[in-house]
Parts: sequence; structure tokens; C-alpha cells
Amino acid sequence: MNDLPVFPDLESLSSAVKICDRCDLHVGRTNAVPGEGSANARVVLVGEGPGFHEDQQGRPFVGQAGKLLDEMITAIEMRRSDVFIANLLKCRPPNNRDPEPEEATACFPYLEQQLALIQSRLIVLLGRYALNAFFPEARISRARGVARRLHGRTFLPVYHPAAALRQFKLRDVLAEDFQMIPKLLADASSAEADPPTPPSTRQLSLFS
Repeated sequence: MNDLPVFPDLESLSSAVKICDRCDLHVGRTNAVPGEGSANARVVLVGEGPGFHEDQQGRPFVGQAGKLLDEMITAIEMRRSDVFIANLLKCRPPNNRDPEPEEATACFPYLEQQLALIQSRLIVLLGRYALNAFFPEARISRARGVARRLHGRTFLPVYHPAAALRQFKLRDVLAEDFQMIPKLLADASSAEADPPTPPSTRQLSLFS
């Protein structure tokens, strides 16, 4: 269901999300939640979908899970304004139920275009639904804390902050995984600063 037009910037994409009717979730929403943050963010955080407070305000992660997420961002000496925060779903499912496959399919092209426009160095996948949107066979309990590559992008799966609120023991795990973000960013910067040696130069060195 990737029949979206190509948006030139995040603003036009957000405007389209706010009037979207690609699935039935638009019927019961108060506000769509396109996402927010820096268009030049080095890190994009991808969650599952809006909850009650997000639906009311039209902003991602503004409830209790959002407060915990803000703590995790601050702990790695970043600010919320430094990153871009989005969700797989742009509208709240009724009663905060799990996303249906057709809803995720309808919304995913928006997320794809957001990632293409931002060109971040790292995409942090918050929870199993964000993880499975990119890695369908992966399990969050095994995938968390392990960076992986796909189509030239680096992904870091972690537990969703809401899961850490429900199971306190996961809070330390989430904090530990967030501590990987600065190193992954540093590694990405180093790779960009040190381009690979041209093949011809490497070949000559074999005979020097």
C-alpha cells in the first residue's frame, strides 16, 4: 500500500498525516501524531503508536512513557530537541490495543519517508512492533541491545519505555541499551571521516 506521493520535506509530510484516511484509525482519532524533532537529527526514535495523551496533544511520547524516554535521552547527554521521535502508527488504536497488520502497512510508508528525509545515523526501535516493522522475524527479548544493519542504515532495538514502566527490572536494561547510542554515533562519525582506501591503492600496497 505504498501509494503515497513523495514529500519534499517533513512539514508537508506532517500535514498529510494530519488529514490521512488510509486506514480506519482516522475515524476515532482526536489528533494524528506525525512525529517531532530535528530535521537534521542524528538519532531517530521509533515507537509503536500514540496513546491517550499523544492523541489529545498531537505529539509523540508525552505521557508517562514519554517522561521515562526523556530521562533516557538526558542520561546520554542529549536533549529531546536533538532527536526525532516518531511512531509506526500515526493514529491511536482504540483503547491502546496492539496495531493490526493492515494499520501498520498503511502507516509504514510515512515512516519510510521520514527516515529518508532525515538521513539519521542511527534508528532506535522502541519495542517489538517497531522492531518487527523492519525485522519481521526478530524477537525484542533477543534483539535488544544489539545493533544491526539494513539497507545501509544502523538500527538499535531496545525495549519500549512502557514495558519498562510495567516491569521495573527492564528499566535498567533500557538504560543500559541507551548507553550504546553515543558509541554508535561516534563509530558512524569515524566511518564517515575515514573513507575506504581506493582499490587501486590497496592493490599497490601488496607489492610495496
